[in-house]
Amino acid sequence: MLPHGSANVRHRRRELLAGVSGLVFSLLTGEAHARTIQGALPWSPGGAVPPANTQSGPWLFFTPEEASAVEALVDRLIPPDEKVPGGKDAGCAVFIDRQLAGPFGQASGLYMQPPFAAGMPQQGDQSPFTPAQLYRHALAALDRVTREKFAGKGFAEIPASGQDALIAGMESTTVQLGTVHSKAFFEMLLQNTKEGFFADPVYGGNRDMAGWKMIGFPGARYDYRDWIDHHNQRYPLPPVGIMGRPAWNTASN
Repeated sequence: MLPHGSANVRHRRRELLAGVSGLVFSLLTGEAHARTIQGALPWSPGGAVPPANTQSGPWLFFTPEEASAVEALVDRLIPPDEKVPGGKDAGCAVFIDRQLAGPFGQASGLYMQPPFAAGMPQQGDQSPFTPAQLYRHALAALDRVTREKFAGKGFAEIPASGQDALIAGMESTTVQLGTVHSKAFFEMLLQNTKEGFFADPVYGGNRDMAGWKMIGFPGARYDYRDWIDHHNQRYPLPPVGIMGRPAWNTASN
């Protein structure tokens, strides 16, 4: 499963134009040259770029204050119960932190040049902010709003009912976040939280594969065809991630 992050859709005009230009250039400048490969692989074995296993440790993007707020936010979007951990304990904030510290946070590969104008919903995010900038500005604005409404307390310090009211206000845009559109931030936060809850644990979320266990997803197991037709029956084997599962990774005595 992909962590990347985020599902914001922007027009990749630069890539489109580059692809068309390359095609036209190849058609106009010469013939294609094919080659026959014998006795060797046309690629280097092990040349893939697997994801790096996210390690526990200090925050890479969030400040401690931002991290506390995001942990509280994801725990209200996916609250814990007696069977399943909430967003915080499932590592959703860690997942978001690592994504914002990487290419997703910088909007790498996306067209980020002006003009910027509000588009239709199907056009996706048209903001001038990268995801990292969006989070930084939105969290600072949310902190100001929270402290004004709750006698100087930060978001992580207020009651759950107050947190829910602020989250609902962002969704409905009755809570304003300065230069950031509050609903755009809410939608990105919600999407990233869900990604962190269900992505492969290699990306820092879905701790102990809690999200997969909850829905009975087998993960990256090689073969589970025998269970495809077993509708409404929980898969009996533990899920497996890209890096295996904890029982396989214990050091032998």
